[in-house]
Amino acid sequence: MELDSDIFFAGKVHLAGMQEPETQQMLKDLLWLNAVIATELIQVTENTSAILRKSPPPPSCLVEHNELRKTALAIAERYKPGTMLSQHISGHQ
Repeated sequence: MELDSDIFFAGKVHLAGMQEPETQQMLKDLLWLNAVIATELIQVTENTSAILRKSPPPPSCLVEHNELRKTALAIAERYKPGTMLSQHISGHQ
């Protein structure tokens, strides 16, 4: 794969026309949004499993899912603290 030197240079991503602070903010927003998507997808998976099994997911899955939620939340809080994500996630459980 050949990289366009106008887009990639010195090992850093350059988005045409965007200043570094704007790019950094956009990346923070995307990391936060991905964390939201991840936590919601975990919940959808648990709900679907419960519906199909007609019982809660196995305890081992719930433990793993909670750890994954914590990791996603930590990433989200690192880049965009003070959102409602933590409160929303606690409502899942």
